[in-house]
Amino acid sequence: MAELKPDDIARIAHLARLALTDAEVPAYTLSMSRIMNLVGELQRVETSGVEPMSHSLPGAAARLRPDQVTETDHRAEYQRNAPQTEAGLYLVPRVIE
Repeated sequence: MAELKPDDIARIAHLARLALTDAEVPAYTLSMSRIMNLVGELQRVETSGVEPMSHSLPGAAARLRPDQVTETDHRAEYQRNAPQTEAGLYLVPRVIE
């Protein structure tokens, strides 16, 4: 992967709405270049014969609880406190025209 340049870091920082000083740019250039190189290495790894794992520990399985309803519907009770409701929905002031 090509090394990132200070202009690239400035553009990324602008897109991420980060305020970087000129003194910080070289450190970020080095760090981000290392990260991008690592990503490039990972993309080149041959994984066609590797089976997907459901857990990081061999032989372990995720402990899942049974899928069952444990609470009753409290919507009407909660909506009594709302200033305005209609058809089970909360009515709020329009903010986008």
